Amino acid sequence: MTTLFISDLHLQPNRPELTEALLRLLDTQGASLSKLFILGDLFEYWIGDDGIQPWQQPVLERLRALKEAGCQVYFQHGNRDFLIGERFASLTGAELLPEEYATEINHVPVLIMHGDSLCTRDAAYMAFRAQSRSPQWQAQILAMPLPERIKLAQSLREQSKEASSNKAEDIMDVTPEEVDNALARHNAAVMIHGHTHRPARHPLSNDAERIVLGDWDRFGWGLWIEPDTQPQDWQMIRFELSTLEPVETL
Repeated sequence: MTTLFISDLHLQPNRPELTEALLRLLDTQGASLSKLFILGDLFEYWIGDDGIQPWQQPVLERLRALKEAGCQVYFQHGNRDFLIGERFASLTGAELLPEEYATEINHVPVLIMHGDSLCTRDAAYMAFRAQSRSPQWQAQILAMPLPERIKLAQSLREQSKEASSNKAEDIMDVTPEEVDNALARHNAAVMIHGHTHRPARHPLSNDAERIVLGDWDRFGWGLWIEPDTQPQDWQMIRFELSTLEPVETL
């Protein structure tokens, strides 16, 4: 049975092909999965568990069906859907993971993250991240009427896009020292994360590796891990959204 990692799908109502691709993936490959890890930004924004939209409902139902079929489903918060909470977990059967989750896969110590906490050179984002993870700030936002939350989410999304266009590329990537520190904290040999939209496999010192998941846009991305395989045999695949046909394997 396969373990699958996906991240940064950014599902949204005006990009139905992304949602359709995810549902197609779960329908066609779900029976072969033992574990599904979603490493954040499943949705472009999430306004709270009380604000589930009709277009999101099939995703929640399919994740629940996957769980009931015997696949363990894990979710890690991203910088877009950090307001996902216990009701989402209850509806989908997903286990909500901490922002740094250490585990073993095929006897290999692995550290799993969304990845935004590694981008410490982006001071403006790190300040917003600290604010948005505050229970007081979240409570204030969740107390707002749903239409106001939607407007705020859309406004924050546009501000983020504008700010990103004016930042140097290296500022928005991970800080190498933070990667080393996180791996050392958990004594991990492999780090898997998303967030940066820069899919790649980076060899590190001491035979460690950093695997960066790709975001879903023109294509989809996933990391497939088969039983009894070692990291060099783990396959990160870029695939066609409409057919799921592989285009590239890293």
